Amino acid sequence: MTHEKSLLNVSLQEKKSVVERIVNQITEAIIKGELKPGDKIPTEVDLCESFQVGRNSIREAIKILEAYGVVYIKRAEGTFVSDSYNQKMLDPMLYGIILQKDSAEEIIVLRKVIDIGILQVAIQRLTDEQLAVITDYLNRLEYETNKEAASVEKILEADLNFHMAITMAIDNELLASMYNYVDRITIPSRTHAIELILKTGERKSFIELHRQLLDLIKNKDLEKIERTVSEHYVFWQTIK
Repeated sequence: MTHEKSLLNVSLQEKKSVVERIVNQITEAIIKGELKPGDKIPTEVDLCESFQVGRNSIREAIKILEAYGVVYIKRAEGTFVSDSYNQKMLDPMLYGIILQKDSAEEIIVLRKVIDIGILQVAIQRLTDEQLAVITDYLNRLEYETNKEAASVEKILEADLNFHMAITMAIDNELLASMYNYVDRITIPSRTHAIELILKTGERKSFIELHRQLLDLIKNKDLEKIERTVSEHYVFWQTIK
């Protein structure tokens, strides 16, 4: 019985390796431009012949690619390379980050790099109208934070909206989606950080750190971006 189980595990591993190879090669073909957005990919028969594998492996690989948003299936027509951005494409990255060892520190570094990059672009592109929207979100954050019976959930929501408003201002859908994913990962630790801020009476400092970001954008001060972003994480970095 043990021998049969061992053979089954080997068989499953071999199948997994075959499916991964198909997924990787189709993805690579898209990256290299051999398959372009909107292109119909080869039929199951052609893929079986090309990869020298059975139909089950091809079908499993296509299901994975479809789940990732890389391809889509039209009934009676075939399988096509996606020609528009789909948030599902970022799911593997999200899960990969969560499952990493010491992911909390990795997430902080990722968020820092994204924040610095966004601010560098925002400073150069932001319009007066967009700046007014960001200012309104900061005022909302200040209002929620300074309430006598402040709600952690409301403060977090206002905080997320403030940062997303800066991101949306640079008009980059892919970057906005990535930022949204990173925000989702950071919600538990940022919730704890806000609880700590309310408990220790650091509300004024919390708002001042956000105001520094706004002033940075207003003054178009590129040289202070990295330092200001690092200081902005002072409460969050204590919670991992």
